Amino acid sequence: MTTCVVVRKNNEIAIASDSLVTFGDTRLSHRYEENEKIFPVGQAFVGLSGSAAHFPVMKKLLRQMEAEGKCQLYDRDSVFNTFSQAHELLKDKFFLNTKEEEDDPYESSQITAVIASPGGIFGVYSYREVFSFDRFWGIGSGRNFALGAMYAVYERDLSAREIAEIGVAAGAEFDKSSGGPCRIHVLPWNPDWRPAPPPAPQTNNPPPAPETGAASEAKEE
Repeated sequence: MTTCVVVRKNNEIAIASDSLVTFGDTRLSHRYEENEKIFPVGQAFVGLSGSAAHFPVMKKLLRQMEAEGKCQLYDRDSVFNTFSQAHELLKDKFFLNTKEEEDDPYESSQITAVIASPGGIFGVYSYREVFSFDRFWGIGSGRNFALGAMYAVYERDLSAREIAEIGVAAGAEFDKSSGGPCRIHVLPWNPDWRPAPPPAPQTNNPPPAPETGAASEAKEE
């Protein structure tokens, strides 16, 4: 599990996580493995919690979608559309097991994520529920400790980065499945930001060769 948080304050956005991976009762700290739980996708950052299997799959999938112009993470609707498309690809290409409970209303994507983009901070859950946050949020087994700590200091004279670090530190202090050091990324908030459109696909067809003088003369006759 993990502690991963997003914070927005004073036109600054921060996303941060702990760096501990656990396998049952076994701990794999940053001293033995890089343990990056946040990865960039274009100008945005995505943080995940849950199974370690999600991380290489979602990193590869979202970056591939971003290269094709299909990964849009600038507002609530664009995040929903992106993760709805990702759900289909997770089933078709990565053999996602969509089943959780018998009476589930929809197929599960098995994903819990937070997103920091210039357009805002967002949370995504298993059934593609998307939330847009004004101040902060957290996911993972240490989220309750992180949320309490960030709530206690949010109104103080602190930056989004400092508040995010405090949230992750609280998770690492009290949650048995979280541990330091803190990984953090900071970017400016711009609610009008939109990603640049992908470059137009290039064709392999060569341009037509210029007509020779003989062909031109034949046309004139």
